[in-house]
Amino acid sequence: MGKLNQSDIISVLKSEIEDYDIKMSVKETGTVIGLSDGIAAVYGLNKAMYGELVEFETGVRGIVQNLETKTIGCVLLGSDYGLTEGSKVVRTKKRAGVPVSDQLIGRVVNALGSPIDGKGPIDAAEFFPIENEAAGVCSRKSVSVPLQTGILAIDSMFPIGRGQRELIIGDRQTGKTSIAIDTIINQRGQDVICIYVAIGQKASTVAKMVNTLNKFNAMEYTIVLSASASDLASLQYIAPYSGTAMAEYFMKQGKDVLIVYDDLSKHAVAYRTMSLLLERPPGREAYPGDVFYLHSRLLERSCRLDEAHGGGSITALPIIETLAGDVSAYIPTNVISITDGQIFLESELFFSGIRPAVNVGLSVSRVGGAAQTKAMKKAAGSLRIDLAQYREMEIFTQFSSDLDKSTKDLLDHGSRLVELLKQPLSKPLPLHEQVILLCVANNRLLMDVPMKELKDFRLGLMDHFRTHCPAVIEEIDTKKVLTEELIAQIVDAAKEFKNR
Repeated sequence: MGKLNQSDIISVLKSEIEDYDIKMSVKETGTVIGLSDGIAAVYGLNKAMYGELVEFETGVRGIVQNLETKTIGCVLLGSDYGLTEGSKVVRTKKRAGVPVSDQLIGRVVNALGSPIDGKGPIDAAEFFPIENEAAGVCSRKSVSVPLQTGILAIDSMFPIGRGQRELIIGDRQTGKTSIAIDTIINQRGQDVICIYVAIGQKASTVAKMVNTLNKFNAMEYTIVLSASASDLASLQYIAPYSGTAMAEYFMKQGKDVLIVYDDLSKHAVAYRTMSLLLERPPGREAYPGDVFYLHSRLLERSCRLDEAHGGGSITALPIIETLAGDVSAYIPTNVISITDGQIFLESELFFSGIRPAVNVGLSVSRVGGAAQTKAMKKAAGSLRIDLAQYREMEIFTQFSSDLDKSTKDLLDHGSRLVELLKQPLSKPLPLHEQVILLCVANNRLLMDVPMKELKDFRLGLMDHFRTHCPAVIEEIDTKKVLTEELIAQIVDAAKEFKNR
């Protein structure tokens, strides 16, 4: 019996030895030699790469940002609690990235792609690096498909196309975020996935905005990525890159994506904070010398791909906050030179009740009519010129009481156009409504409508069209062309409504 046990033991030992697989792994480790304000100086990781993830012994991760002769500078992506001088750091040999999947849609996540809405985990389909090379010129296609914002002043005069980068710029509290939110709400049924990146905002503000999107069922196709004001500067820095990585995941599936960066002024401040802590030399306004590259490599990733590369697109709406309307400051001029146009919002217009407070003279879309439907292009033909003439004449006639008929007509028409372009919050207009209103205004059918009654007239007119002229609405929405015959039908219907 004893011999049997002995042989059993020997056979078990033999099988264990045969099945034993020696797994050797070499880890490159370094040592923390300095730690302050979320920045760690690490000695011993001579082969670490710029932008690489490193892992500290507490489990917190960091991104390599400075490469010096004997040390590297890392920014921490979490709390430095438990870390001291002498703590071990390990190379991961991976670039910083975020998990991406279709499950992100409808969720609120942080800068690392982890859910913060309490609705459970997100299963990652892939892992995309946050820093990625922009698509080359040969794989791009010109911008020609409109991205309707639903805001009459923008769609008619500064059209945005899919794959464009249109800057929204203005002082604080002038309605910049409202334009972005209305644009997201208007994408319902347009087959566009929206990503809203909140940088350096209060968590309560982000929660309020998510409630607004839920109210209009816009969260069904939206991802909200939040790096709030209480988050580390490093997380605020990577937030827009993480959002763009998510956008690229959908673009590579051939889908159209709209991404809002709210706002890049706070992003630049977070990068400045990080750079000064890393002891990089400060430049103009204390920003580091590569702050232009910070935003250019981000916004250059927004484009429209050709059919051979999937045909998807990323449309970017970066937001920049100015101080006292100063568009010649460092960050505003940088971002203006990177983008394909800007919508300039003015405090004076906002406080005088013209909302959205779009300055027609300083705003521009460098894609222009290429991103408009033929119907909108024809309906909005002389709108900018009419408004510019009105503004100029308004200044000259402030001190004059004796006006000739042509000047009075010009002022009356201009004031009605300004009133027509006013739009309440979260009420984006469909294409047919925008085209009909512009047609009616261009044919001077609003001239005898008193200014106080214009709002009610507009609502009644659209109800009349929906009830009595559904064929006109359907033709505009399906064919997106404005023929002379259709213009005549719109004018006749408007006259019929006025004569009731």
